[in-house]
Amino acid sequence: MKSVLAALVLCTPILSWGGDFIEPPALRDEVAAGKLPPLERRLPQEPLVVPLGEAGTSLGHHGGTLHTLAGRSRDTRLFTIYGYARLVGYDRNFNLVPDLLQSLEVKEGRIFTLRLRKGHRWSDGHPFTAEDFRYYWEDVANNRELSPSGPPRELAVRGEAPKFEVLSESAVRYSWTHPNPDFLPRLAGASPLFIFRPAHYLKRYHRRYSEKVRKAQADGSAKRKWSAVHNRLDNMYESDNPELPTLNPWVNTTKAPADRFVAVRNPYFHRVDERGRQLPYIDRFVIAIADAKLIPAKAGAGEADLQARDLNFSNFTFLKQNERLNGYRTLLWRPGRGAHFALFPNLNVNDPVWRKVLRDVRFRRALSLAIDRSLVNQVLYFGLAVESNNTVLEASPLYRIQYRDAWARYDRKSAARLLDEMGLERGVDGTRKLPDGRPLEIIVETAGESTEQTDVLELIRETWREVGIKLYSKPSQREAFRMRVFSGETLMSVWSGLDNGLPTAETSPEELAPTNQVQLQWPKFGQYYETSGRAGQVPDISEVQELGDLYRAWRAATSSEERADIWHRMLEIHAEQQFTIGVVTAVPQPVIARETLMNVPLQGFYNWDPGAFFGIYRPDTFWFR
Repeated sequence: MKSVLAALVLCTPILSWGGDFIEPPALRDEVAAGKLPPLERRLPQEPLVVPLGEAGTSLGHHGGTLHTLAGRSRDTRLFTIYGYARLVGYDRNFNLVPDLLQSLEVKEGRIFTLRLRKGHRWSDGHPFTAEDFRYYWEDVANNRELSPSGPPRELAVRGEAPKFEVLSESAVRYSWTHPNPDFLPRLAGASPLFIFRPAHYLKRYHRRYSEKVRKAQADGSAKRKWSAVHNRLDNMYESDNPELPTLNPWVNTTKAPADRFVAVRNPYFHRVDERGRQLPYIDRFVIAIADAKLIPAKAGAGEADLQARDLNFSNFTFLKQNERLNGYRTLLWRPGRGAHFALFPNLNVNDPVWRKVLRDVRFRRALSLAIDRSLVNQVLYFGLAVESNNTVLEASPLYRIQYRDAWARYDRKSAARLLDEMGLERGVDGTRKLPDGRPLEIIVETAGESTEQTDVLELIRETWREVGIKLYSKPSQREAFRMRVFSGETLMSVWSGLDNGLPTAETSPEELAPTNQVQLQWPKFGQYYETSGRAGQVPDISEVQELGDLYRAWRAATSSEERADIWHRMLEIHAEQQFTIGVVTAVPQPVIARETLMNVPLQGFYNWDPGAFFGIYRPDTFWFR
């Protein structure tokens, strides 16, 4: 069966509301005072009607304030992530469906016609039209002062930028010579590719459109370069500019820096329920900033209506004990990552002796065999986790048990034998030596955000010592941690595994190939790809080169069978090569939900992408009983 159909049309499910629309009570005074038009004039001609009453959901009522906690001021982006308003988005079954779009037509996997909802408006009431797409493409993405590197590389296929066309006020088209299988997933992402901008707002700060800007630049009265001002105000993902119009269900009203960010309902939001009530149900969404280490205690004290961020399984008992006292329930959701905890040997480490050792597959296999995953599971997760490599989860159609188990059993004798084969001899104290005589001591660096990581490393330390390897952990702040990895100073690091442990054959396998600098096992290989060879290092390991070739072959493939075969070969390489060393997966994620907060699934997947954490469950449909 061909996966790239001659023509694929995605349309909003045929649900319509034939009666009167129901105005949110919080906006009635503004409508009565003439500050807002009535709801019928604020909604698109065909709003998205959200079916409720299925999958444990119920029709709700307007009102209330949703409180959550976050560890950093930049987490205003949660308004965008949780709000999950996308041109196309994932439903609960991870199918792509139109959202902001009325419909989408795809031909040959390379021609994408996007049709907007007529009458759709930004949060300030200005029409959302094809002009917003044109402005982004011509005046932002292809403006060298605003985008020195040109359009996002996600919009390039084999180095070719798309042909962009405005077909009408409510339709645009993007086309490439070759298929672009990444385009729709990028639009639906937790951190999406925004291919539109509120042109009416940003034109005030663009030199092409603003006489005031041109004059200030010419006479030297401008305090900052116009492009810097424009880029600072144009940050749709971060939601940190209260003046920037949005299409999200809630609009941030608080300017940073602050320790409490308040978002209010978007009066022009495009979704309604089956009774004609405009969504979101909840009037306000408040993010309180707190020390990440204090968030479990604050959540347990009842300071959050909905919380999962910065909660770990180790907090579960404490959270359960405080449920009745503080009026919430503690749910356990399934994670969507390939590994809850994984080790990342840095194949681009600067030290030439260590680099040669880490690039020897026997060493990586020995490290994996010397981990007692069952001990980690029983001691820290009450046996509820799955002992596994960093690979796809059982819920994925690509799952095979050998990907989970290869080199992942606890076998000290086999680990010691592999280290002996490498000539890594033991010293008088039992610690092995590197080829240059230094003791084989591995410093594993962490972002310092979780004592859980330290606890796992303590257990690994004991079993590695038995095969002659000493382990030391080194916590640091996240930014410093990443910079050390990127620069080659870090020998080994800790992070979670594959962001998407639930792929299908049609999901991009880019995480398995060297495509991004944030891939901690080969940051310089990833940087080389990201910068088209301008920085980083060209991959010089045959299996890594094969992964890159397979990724390119996947992008050019024209059938689901061919893409599945490529996925399986890439997963097989990872299982055999142990480029990342998974320890456990499927560790339940605690989710705090107020007892009176409705439509929060009792069971769900908590995943970054796809999923946007709570996003695919549409928090705009959550309501207070």
